[in-house]
Amino acid sequence: MKPSIDTMPKTINANKWLFPLAVIFLALSCWLAFDMLRLTAARELWGYRPFFLYLFAWGAIVTFIGWNKQRRGQDIPWRKFCLSALSGFILAFSFPGLLPFPWLSFIGFIPLFILHRELEGEREQGRKQSLFPYAYQSFFLWNALATFWVTNTALAAGLFAVVVNSLLMCIPVLLFQRTVRVLPRFGYVSFIAYWLSFEYLHMQWDLSWPWLTLGNVFAQMHPTVQWYEYTGVFGGSLWILGLNVLLFRLWEQRQAGAAISLRRWIGAGALILLPILISLLIYYTYHPSEETRNVLLVQTNFEPHYDSYGGGRQQEQIDIVVDQIRNGLQANTDFVVLPETVFDSYGQRSRLNEYRPVEHLREALSSQPGLALIFGLSAYHILATDEPHTRATKERTDVNGRSYFLETYNAAAQFIIGTDEVQFYKKSKLVPGAESFPFPWLFFFMEPVVEQLGGTTGGFGAQLERTPMVSTHGRVAPVICYESIYGEYFGGYVRQGAQAAFIMTNDGWWDNTPGHLQHLYFASLRAIETRRSIGRAANVGNSAFINERGDRVQEAQYNEAVTLNGQITLNDKLTFYVKWGDLIARIALFLALLLLVGMVAQQLKQRLEND
Repeated sequence: MKPSIDTMPKTINANKWLFPLAVIFLALSCWLAFDMLRLTAARELWGYRPFFLYLFAWGAIVTFIGWNKQRRGQDIPWRKFCLSALSGFILAFSFPGLLPFPWLSFIGFIPLFILHRELEGEREQGRKQSLFPYAYQSFFLWNALATFWVTNTALAAGLFAVVVNSLLMCIPVLLFQRTVRVLPRFGYVSFIAYWLSFEYLHMQWDLSWPWLTLGNVFAQMHPTVQWYEYTGVFGGSLWILGLNVLLFRLWEQRQAGAAISLRRWIGAGALILLPILISLLIYYTYHPSEETRNVLLVQTNFEPHYDSYGGGRQQEQIDIVVDQIRNGLQANTDFVVLPETVFDSYGQRSRLNEYRPVEHLREALSSQPGLALIFGLSAYHILATDEPHTRATKERTDVNGRSYFLETYNAAAQFIIGTDEVQFYKKSKLVPGAESFPFPWLFFFMEPVVEQLGGTTGGFGAQLERTPMVSTHGRVAPVICYESIYGEYFGGYVRQGAQAAFIMTNDGWWDNTPGHLQHLYFASLRAIETRRSIGRAANVGNSAFINERGDRVQEAQYNEAVTLNGQITLNDKLTFYVKWGDLIARIALFLALLLLVGMVAQQLKQRLEND
């Protein structure tokens, strides 16, 4: 019998290569970190450097741990390291943007399942080892490689997102491990229920970050998931998790020497192919609505990191945007759409028509009365004495020493040319940290520090209900950036009557990395779930027209100032998903709660029997 890697005699002194390798990886990580600081001082962007920073840092940690174990005379669990790392790499490279191959996700958890099985076998032999460090390695690699671009916004924010989200992903895995021991019959069913519940709950709280929801992996291959109009992305998550469990079970049978019947192989193949075939049938037979509106999308291409985005250049930016609109405007244009916070200065909500950008844009478009102008902006509102305060309310003092209260908003507004009409929407799914301070009741002591740095623990104000922008041209959803990754939330606009959607975003924070592409691809999923066409106006990239099937029928390139003339369709029909939302996730949450209650009951029963 050939010995495994973990039990082989130490014929090679790992000190000779592990320690130097750890030093090399650490040196490369430090060099990249210093290079990123140098680029910041030179007002340049980081590109893919965070990707390699995370990769080299991970290599340094793993090789140092191996060297330390060898130095102390302990076996190095290379097989366990490799299995957990394999899960991380598979899940990362199944995600859109890096490799367009989402089918890898069907086996992404299998190496982790194999590792769990082996650790449980060692536990039965009296050698207890925790699954946690290996699961954390898997999820760290997944987060770091698939969403490294978040670090391009801010180093601390990126590190926090990767480190903390990886930790949170361990929760369903550890609950699954416990359930296998207490309720073995429900082990792998519990994994599906816990993971779906985690994804759903991760959309509901202050640290919400649902970017890596498993169902999102098909965003780049949207013709294969047209049935999202019934299930939303959680249908994709369920498909991936179910296939991982099924294929792992087949692997277990093969390992045990049992023959696998042809019927089981056919069943596994059907579970892979049937959803794709059904989706393609829906895709090629779907007929979009015929009522159209003409739209001009403006991609302004203002670099957001440094002072070329705001920073005293407002008048210059207004002139640039006005020229873009004039050059792209057509006689039959119904809507002009600009990106999120396209002008980096605050306008008072009650006096937006006096806001300098609005005045200039109204003047430039005065020859087309009735035209609807929609764009994202920063706004504030001074509260009257009888207005209720919210968590976003901030107290300020005027020049006379009198206190007043205000709220600031990342907002969207619609202006009808030729009238004084203004419609206003407050972005309500706020980016944790950047736009909302998580758990202010817990971190209240941080408020002075945050205020000193120019922020607030209150964050931006928000509104409870989605409200479409209404004009003679139709009812459109004003979706601002981060809000477009929440399926059920997006559907709320449609339930309120939205016939189409405009996504206003600024993806230039992430540089030319997979981040802006992933965000673009996710819009296709929203179009499928709601069967609404989308006009997407991005600051740096990528503006696009997306039809009701999720196809990008027109698309601007990254890092170009350009306008797109195209059409959106108006649809009044409600999909099953719009009506019922994330039903699959809510059922999974109910099952997860039942399993947790069952575990507690079983443990109490065993304790009583032992007493």
